[in-house]
Amino acid sequence: MTAIFRIDRFAVPADALPAFLDQLQRIDRLLATLPGCVQHRVLTQAEGEFNVLTLVEWESEAAMAAARGVVQRRYAEDGFDPPTFMRWLGVRPDFGLFAPARETASTVAAA
Repeated sequence: MTAIFRIDRFAVPADALPAFLDQLQRIDRLLATLPGCVQHRVLTQAEGEFNVLTLVEWESEAAMAAARGVVQRRYAEDGFDPPTFMRWLGVRPDFGLFAPARETASTVAAA
């Protein structure tokens, strides 16, 4: 199995930061309970356009896919629509999936 990382960056207006972080903490608590979640973090920085970052490491793509289903069901139960919520707050997201980089002889020699 190969780990997969979901790394999302958000440009959050200062006045929207408390409400946005509150919602991220809710989902972070749910992720902590899901099988295959290796680590999860919500990070902020004082400067820069993208001032909030979330990082979730999944043990596999299958674990991430299963978790996505759980999260989507929770959102449906709660009547929560993330894109609408972010538009309402003026948050600009940048979503990404990453895999561990593989070292090769040429990258190790260059280091």
